Amino acid sequence: MTYQDIFTTELEGTRREGARLVDVRECEEYVAGHIPGAVNLPLSELVGREGEIGPNTVLVCASGNRSSQAAAYLASQGKTGLMNLSGGTAAWMREGRDLNGGEQP
Repeated sequence: MTYQDIFTTELEGTRREGARLVDVRECEEYVAGHIPGAVNLPLSELVGREGEIGPNTVLVCASGNRSSQAAAYLASQGKTGLMNLSGGTAAWMREGRDLNGGEQP
């Protein structure tokens, strides 16, 4: 494994340090509610779009499963500085944190 799991409590600090948040859920899931500031790049579209992921990127999905798959795949393609949000959007919501709805920010 060449990516790091982080927790929701670490996300704000990581983002202050310049990390980008990429939501790998499908578009309908993203539009229904996503962590503020996240951009959508569905896991189903990741192959061929790896160039859109740079270092210092946090990957997120609903629970942390798809984002860990995305992180492992991207790491296998030579990407570095990747993080997976453990617990995903569900953990974010369980902590009472807000979601944004709609399209890309």
